[in-house]
Amino acid sequence: MDASALQAKAGGAESPARERTDIDPLTLSTVWHSLQRICREMRRLIERTAQSYLISEMKDISVGIWDGEGNTVAIPVGLPVQFIGAKYSVRYIMGQYGEDIYPGDVFLANDPYKGYSCHPPDWGYFRPVFYQDKLVFWTLARAHMDDTGAAYPGAYFSNPYDIHSEGILVPGIRVIEKGREQRDMTRLIFNNVRLAEGARADSAAMIGATKLAENRLHDLIARYGIERVSECLAVMQGRTRRAVHACIEGIPDGTYYGESATDDDGVEFDVPVTIRCEVTVKGDRMAIDFSRSDKERKGFVNCSYPTTYSLAVAGAILFLDSALVEYHNEGTMQCIDVIAPEGLVVNANYPCAMGGAPISMGHAILESVMMAMSAAVPAKAAAGWGRRYGQYIYGIHPRTKGLYVFPGYHCEGGAGAVYGYDGYKGVASIGSLGEIARPNNEDCEIKYPWKIACREFRKDAAGAGKWTGGPGYHWEIVNLGGDAGMHTGAGQGETTFSHGCLGGRTSFPNSCFIVRAKTGDKERAQVHRLHPVFAGDRVIKDTSGGGGVGRPEERDPQKVWEDVFLDEIVTIDYAREVFKVAIDPATREIDWERTKALRAAASGG
Repeated sequence: MDASALQAKAGGAESPARERTDIDPLTLSTVWHSLQRICREMRRLIERTAQSYLISEMKDISVGIWDGEGNTVAIPVGLPVQFIGAKYSVRYIMGQYGEDIYPGDVFLANDPYKGYSCHPPDWGYFRPVFYQDKLVFWTLARAHMDDTGAAYPGAYFSNPYDIHSEGILVPGIRVIEKGREQRDMTRLIFNNVRLAEGARADSAAMIGATKLAENRLHDLIARYGIERVSECLAVMQGRTRRAVHACIEGIPDGTYYGESATDDDGVEFDVPVTIRCEVTVKGDRMAIDFSRSDKERKGFVNCSYPTTYSLAVAGAILFLDSALVEYHNEGTMQCIDVIAPEGLVVNANYPCAMGGAPISMGHAILESVMMAMSAAVPAKAAAGWGRRYGQYIYGIHPRTKGLYVFPGYHCEGGAGAVYGYDGYKGVASIGSLGEIARPNNEDCEIKYPWKIACREFRKDAAGAGKWTGGPGYHWEIVNLGGDAGMHTGAGQGETTFSHGCLGGRTSFPNSCFIVRAKTGDKERAQVHRLHPVFAGDRVIKDTSGGGGVGRPEERDPQKVWEDVFLDEIVTIDYAREVFKVAIDPATREIDWERTKALRAAASGG
């Protein structure tokens, strides 16, 4: 299925069965929440049994359930890029295999072009679920692998020749047939990744999770019958569709604009790549149009249509009624059209590289939709989060004598503020909407030959506003091993910033330096580049927090005082200069008269 066909199907198929009005509420609720619970069980099983730190501890995992036609049934937890658009993967596999799909089969896909993964490190295992020889469900477990055989260990190699430089590409193929592993196929796959033992263990965890889901779905069908389960799904999709239509209808008709950029594409340095988004609301429908975005690039920042679709829908959902948070399904997607013409960075053509899709353009897609929706619904305005500023460090571990890959979600800033609320502190990555967990310092030091010398909130680093963003970090690590490489492809935000809303300020620049142990020289380590790090070298990062909402001088002075003395994330000077709150450093009390004068001057009064 080509990109134009994907876009034509973006709204999804019709509900799998006619809606019934005589289903009792208890049955309906039990069926629906059983599906949600199954997804959470899947994720928990993967967390307990996966091998890699990235999956088991940091939870770079997504799961979900689709019906036999590829309609989205249950997607309660995960990373938007990994699972919201996974219906396209399901439909791709069905299109390739037709009737040649059997109970006990499992399919693997990580190719963004043939299989519709986000980027090659995200491996997805899909299991068809049958009832009396009829395909009734699909279940997915998808996670980010430590290595996928790219030009360098790990991922996010920003200067590729093409997508084949980013590792083995698996186009939605059967790896288990009727319960029997296709060993020639899996031997070939695992032979093409560096950390094969770990990849096989992580794969077994995901496959096991899909089997758990199959068992639970069979239990549900045995209790209620396939007809009643299908009827419940039809009712839930219909209810969700009507509820989302009503939410959209409550937004004033019009076209709303947002844009966001990443620093560069990893090949043409210091030239931003920009996403431009127009959200058009007309009646009870919404169209999210990226037609004005930059063209596809040589570097690794390109996205496939399903990635853009996933993040666009996720961004829109954030501004709908929060009471719907556990009820989104195909009904939601039938209300939203996503337009992303081929040849743009939001829908790149083969063989464009896509290794950085979830971080670079992925974050920009989500931020641009949030900016547009904040203009459409000011009462729910949401600022951008602190920019992802990760890295992948690889080398030979002095203890095990084997390759290690040290992934980084350690120090990107907190969440952006939301109208009425400050941004969360310490959450990781807008692209995961907080689902990724920050790694534990001590666990990292046990697993990797690096000492974490410092990790603390950075003062005066969040976007100021009436409601402020979560703070950024100051982070220092020391290389206790030998020579290694550090790729900063998983970072951005040195020259581009997350937005503020309604007069709130943007984020600040991120910065990274390497202090050389031998010479003491301090070298700048920019994003989207490969940097050598040697024994004893120190990596230092200072990151920005999320953007603010509302004018800073309207922030409650008592909250500013708490920022200074309780949370210690704002200095007295910054409180005076930005928030217009005067604090006596000797008494540690607010000077109310001086504060009143500062704020009057700021407002022109």
